[in-house]
Amino acid sequence: MTQTIGFTELKKMLLAAVEIIRANKDELCKLDGVCGDGDHGVAVTRAMEAIEAAIHDYQGENIADFVKAAGWGVMSIDGGSTGPLFGSFFMGMKDGAPADNVINGAAMAAMFAAGLKKVQKRTQAQPGDKTLIDTLVPAIEAATAAAESGDDLDVVVKKAADAAWAGSENTATMQAKFGRAKNLGEKSIGSIDPGSRSMALIFKAFAENI
Repeated sequence: MTQTIGFTELKKMLLAAVEIIRANKDELCKLDGVCGDGDHGVAVTRAMEAIEAAIHDYQGENIADFVKAAGWGVMSIDGGSTGPLFGSFFMGMKDGAPADNVINGAAMAAMFAAGLKKVQKRTQAQPGDKTLIDTLVPAIEAATAAAESGDDLDVVVKKAADAAWAGSENTATMQAKFGRAKNLGEKSIGSIDPGSRSMALIFKAFAENI
């Protein structure tokens, strides 16, 4: 069981997230092509590569400062709503980051929750609207419940990842309420939302590389 990680391990988790998005870029574009303009895979890959650049550029070891820098990097990309939403998640994580730079299960859940809170300030989307919120909300609820039960860090992240994936899968049953897909009405039902899937992939990478 993994009980705590530090700055170095967090960087490895983030680099793993970069790689999983890069590996799934074409699939994410295909998902986006069903109801959107087909470029989500490109946009989110660019977003994660901004995190990769931040990892290489950042010289300190302060977790809060680092995730803030990474979030700013993501928000600066040209990619429609992807930059602001994904950037807000990573930037928001700083508000839950531990002052001692030691992340346990409770601290990780707090970082995830702070990221969600920041995203919710950027969008009016609610669970059921077929967006990345349908991944984030169940993931953070699962992480928080696991942390409150005293689960170890790796269990907290795994439960978050499992809930994130299930939330993404569930978007196939939903009608889109945001983005270009909302113009399709009921025709948007039946496909997985690409933003929810890319966020679920990020959590999957976290869980597999903690």
